[in-house]
Amino acid sequence: MLYLKLRSRERLDIKQSDWIPKETTRSIEPNRVALLICDMWDQHWCQNATSRVGEMAPAMNRAVVSARNLGVQIIHSPSDTLEYYKNSPQSSQILNGPKRNSPAESTLPYEPPLPIDDTDGGCDTPSGLQTFPPNTGVWTRQHPDIEIFENDAISDSGEEIYSLLRIKGIELLVIMGVHTNMCILGRSFGIRQMKRWGVECALVRDMTDTMYNPNMPPFVTHFEGTKLVVEHIEKYCCATVLSSDFSGNTPFSFAGEPVLKNIE
Repeated sequence: MLYLKLRSRERLDIKQSDWIPKETTRSIEPNRVALLICDMWDQHWCQNATSRVGEMAPAMNRAVVSARNLGVQIIHSPSDTLEYYKNSPQSSQILNGPKRNSPAESTLPYEPPLPIDDTDGGCDTPSGLQTFPPNTGVWTRQHPDIEIFENDAISDSGEEIYSLLRIKGIELLVIMGVHTNMCILGRSFGIRQMKRWGVECALVRDMTDTMYNPNMPPFVTHFEGTKLVVEHIEKYCCATVLSSDFSGNTPFSFAGEPVLKNIE
């Protein structure tokens, strides 16, 4: 049995502005859980984003190995790079396997704008140090430090992933990777779309990052910006968990990051 500590936020009085963290423990059979790795590419047009993915990838792989050993279904979703994996058995098992059509979409509850301004693209690398033009797709594959095993699946299609979840009887989709304010929420396999199809989701809050430039509102540090987006998700989108729920290891933190998201 897998025990996940799900953290959400709620208001005791809808007229009040204070949101109270609420943690519940969910017991679930590991084979009813899928762990999806979102857009952990080999490189990014934003150099600081590339560096943070490279820092996080080895720790993420350790958590994924632990989850896989428990019996959790692993799904690799490095968007726009599926040509690299087109002949892999992990991709073929989705393309050639049984299909389940996605249902009619339900309406999501109200969600206000995100608490950070990412309209500049969100890159926090000084412009003089940038190698690639902004908003260009320079990625070619998933980061090589994240291993892909025989029984894993590879897809960047929401409909394919939804079908796999239903065929395998998955009850909970847990998402880790980048970037929280963009792909994790907005991809066809992301939190919002999966919720429209009635899939319960959770975010791994210590294994994610944002595209946020501290020179944009609300003018906080990059890591504080990530924390604000995680809190937004806990309020309006879905619960979050820590990677330690799968691995038993210390939750991940970037070098120089205040360890706030793990204890608040």
